[in-house]
Order: sequence, then C-alpha cells, then structure tokens
Amino acid sequence: MTRLHRHQLVHPSPAAWERLRAGARDAVERECMTLWAARGLPLVVTQQRCDAGPAVDSTAGGIATGLSAPLRWESRRLGVMLTRSEVLFFDEFPVARALTKLLPAAARPAWDRLCRSTAADGVQSRVYGSYGWQALTGMAHVRADSDVDLWVGVQDAAQADTIAALLARTEIPGLRLDGELIFDGDTAVSWREWLTWRAGGSRSILVKTLSGSRLASDLGEIVRDLKVAA
Repeated sequence: MTRLHRHQLVHPSPAAWERLRAGARDAVERECMTLWAARGLPLVVTQQRCDAGPAVDSTAGGIATGLSAPLRWESRRLGVMLTRSEVLFFDEFPVARALTKLLPAAARPAWDRLCRSTAADGVQSRVYGSYGWQALTGMAHVRADSDVDLWVGVQDAAQADTIAALLARTEIPGLRLDGELIFDGDTAVSWREWLTWRAGGSRSILVKTLSGSRLASDLGEIVRDLKVAA
C-alpha cells in the first residue's frame, strides 16, 4: 500500500469523478470538478483527520484530498474524500526547474541558479501552492502577491541547515520564496522558522504531518521521531 505524504497528488478514476460531481455542494464546485475530470487533473492529499472515524482514515481505505481552484473561481479550496480503490495512481507536484518558463524573464537566471544549487546539495525540490497548481493546470492561479512555495526533502538536520541557509540568501527579482523542509516524506517545518529556531530565536518550532501539527522544543525530539541523524 502506497504511503501517503505531504503535497502528494492523486489521480481519481472516472467513476470517482462522477461520484464527486454528483455530490458537489453547488454549481461552482460542480463546474470546477467537471473541468478537472475532463483535463485529467489531480487532487492533492490533505490533512488526514484520524479523529473523524474510518471514513477519513487513510489506513482504512479513505483519503482526504482537495484542490485549489484557479482565479476564475476565486482560488476556492475544495475538499473531497476518496477511497483507495478510486485512486488510479499517485503523482507529485512539478520539480522546481519546471517552473522556469512560468516566471518573469528577469527572475529566470536566479531561479536556475537555485535549482542547480539544490541539485548539487543532493536534494529534490518541488514547487507547490499557487505556482505549483498553475504549472499543473495551465490556468491562472498566481496572484501578484503570491509566494513561490518550495518543498525540499532533506535527510537530516545538517542538510536542513544547508538548504535553509541557501534559500535565505537567494534573491529572485520580483518573487518571494517560502515553503517547507520535509524529513522522511511527511514531517515538515517552515525553512524560515527552522532558521530562526536553530539560531535560538524561538523556543519551539511547528512540525506538520498529514495527521496534524505539534510544537517541538528540541532537535532531539524531532530527530527521534524522524529517525534521522542530527
């Protein structure tokens, strides 16, 4: 059974789309789902509410998913449930380099340098959020004030320090970088908060997983949970 992780994409079966459209709450939601189904677009795995019973427990066959609609539908967020049997296959958001063609010309050289640097550090970076959805759908999701959200998979605290420092010193004309460092696929921290925390600027850091969020107060606690070396 495929292990779920943050920012993972799922492609529903045609039968699943029929069910979801039939259960749409209003015309806007139905129209959006109809377009998603027609274009073969994915949904994204969202927080799995284990306290809500078997219907939304991913271990029992249910997966909480959703999508962020384009600007034409005011970036409306839709949440739907799928069963495991309704998933054709799993996928991922585009790699960071795939975003280059969507960026203003002035931002592309700095973006390419960032992509090369993360690759040289041995990590995979992917774009999500509004830029990620726009890269996937070809529709307008990005607003003038939208951040570029990256998730970067890291193996340990030392690599997290390196990548967070790289992101902090990267300047891309007209854009603001944001996003997460992800350990072991499904344990994430904001790279900005990581830098502040590691520098002693805060006593705890917010750690996010598919099952919820919690505060961690020391590196040993995070490392123990993630089974990685500090």
